[in-house]
Amino acid sequence: MKPSPLAGKPATPAVLVDVSKLVTAYYSDVPDVSVPEQRVKFGTSGHRGSAFENSFNEGHVLAISQAICDYRVQQGINGPLFLGIDTHALSEPACASALEVLAANGVDVMLAENDEYTPTPVISHAILSYNRGRASGLADGIVITPSHNPPDSGGFKYNPPNGGPADKDVTGWIEARANGFLKNGLQGVKRMPLEKALHAATTHRHDFLNAYVSDLGNVIDMEAIRGANISMGVDPLGGAGVHYWGPIAERYGLNLTVVNEAVDPTFRFMTVDWDGQIRMDPSSAYAMQSLIGLKDRFDIAFACDTDHDRHGIVTRNAGLLPPNHYLAVSIFYLFQHRPEWSKDAAVGKTVVSSQMIDRVTTKLGRQLYEVPVGFKWFVDGLLDGLLGFGGEESAGASFLRRDGSVWTTDKDGIVPALLAAEITARMGRDPGEIYRELTREFGEPAYDRVEAPATPAQKAMLSKLSPQQVRISQLGGEKIDRILDRAPGNNAPIGGIKVVSASGWFAARPSGTEDIYKIYAESFRGEDHLRALLSEAQTIVDQALTGH
Repeated sequence: MKPSPLAGKPATPAVLVDVSKLVTAYYSDVPDVSVPEQRVKFGTSGHRGSAFENSFNEGHVLAISQAICDYRVQQGINGPLFLGIDTHALSEPACASALEVLAANGVDVMLAENDEYTPTPVISHAILSYNRGRASGLADGIVITPSHNPPDSGGFKYNPPNGGPADKDVTGWIEARANGFLKNGLQGVKRMPLEKALHAATTHRHDFLNAYVSDLGNVIDMEAIRGANISMGVDPLGGAGVHYWGPIAERYGLNLTVVNEAVDPTFRFMTVDWDGQIRMDPSSAYAMQSLIGLKDRFDIAFACDTDHDRHGIVTRNAGLLPPNHYLAVSIFYLFQHRPEWSKDAAVGKTVVSSQMIDRVTTKLGRQLYEVPVGFKWFVDGLLDGLLGFGGEESAGASFLRRDGSVWTTDKDGIVPALLAAEITARMGRDPGEIYRELTREFGEPAYDRVEAPATPAQKAMLSKLSPQQVRISQLGGEKIDRILDRAPGNNAPIGGIKVVSASGWFAARPSGTEDIYKIYAESFRGEDHLRALLSEAQTIVDQALTGH
């Protein structure tokens, strides 16, 4: 799709969400479960929707919260539940709704001190820290966030005791249970008034910020960053980590400047994304124009999305690094500068991430673990140390502590951002310069991802695309090596198709969170070859969607 003429420009009043109307719709509008788009649906990262579209309303949150309470009882999960929110307008109302249900069910809820916003990785860190050494009374968590989605969006994620995004077995159970409550007019949902819930004996306050910030030195070499006096600029994009960066700089004595401290549920300070919408995506050059414009002020600059589980890295010479570039550099660096990691720790990547990662991993003598899209596929490996690193092309990553034990099992945007400063300090070159060195050794890939609207029915058809439906023997003029509908690492369905040749590949899959499909492609033979791959991929997708 062609970029909007507004892409990369400051948001205009016309694109700003009316927050009062949005919150009114959250409380007043009732979802109709006979309409598929209005049911509870967990995608790759929780249930998401908009109150304006009856896909994220009070009914959804009450139903999901009760379903999670029932799931906890069924599974014998009876430790505390860590509850965090981001800065989207619907997050506070949803938090209030959830707390009313959780308190009525007698769940010990841990809320942030001073009602502070709480990044997704901080919830994962809290769950794992609490559960370390315990065999019973385990904790879990909820993060109320639609991640980087537009300001009218709401989102609701459940993280079980492993600290990571819940897998399909868990979310499928919760989804079915919640839709049952919606169908029956919320009959069976326990609830108490908010004021009573806030003062319930089971509602507690937790210092998420200091617990996380004080532990960062165990995953990042802060001494190296401080010693080299690396100058850093960070734009929290008005997100949940906005008040974390100052304490990080203060605690570790870092030369770090927060270039934007604004919190505004309209996100009016953003430059708009490729489609003319406001979207807090730190991997989008359109959304990141403000920070890119400041790149010459700092040795390294970075941003995180609204729940701070994604990162964007800006260097003086390269500007905004594509996520695939930075993932490859991070892997190249970490596996050579973490001597306490197991020699058997593997590199985790999703099937739509760059083959540059494959080449770097081979050079390092490490095993590659390739999984479908969704960070949940890395949880077990990060938890037991079999994976040193897990990353996905959409700028999500996490990795082990310096001693080789688990840090988080959900995406962490803060830690990869700080790693960029560590790399610059230790290597004397920034990640953009190091990536250029990698291309001289392994070749320079051209990569692109295109998106297009798709109905739920079309998304379902695309997710079931099989190798037998791909009726070509060549890709971009080369013999096809493999056609995959399952990931090589864990043999799980990829929910689409991936076609691979010697010097290029494409993958096509529906989005798990939006009504779009995505085509990813990469070529080690340049831009013209990449365009040919995308064209051939589009033909295959068109045939699949029309049934021809």
